[in-house]
Amino acid sequence: MTKKSSKRTNVWLAVGAIILIALLIIWLTMADLAGDTDVAAFITPLI
Repeated sequence: MTKKSSKRTNVWLAVGAIILIALLIIWLTMADLAGDTDVAAFITPLI
């Protein structure tokens, strides 16, 4: 692999990681606003 190709891969990896972190923050914020952050407590009554 050449140096230029390796650098381009690292940039896309960083961009992907930033997007995933942003989506996680949005998802957790929406769950917190909905009051549905305790997954274990939500699943237990269904069993």
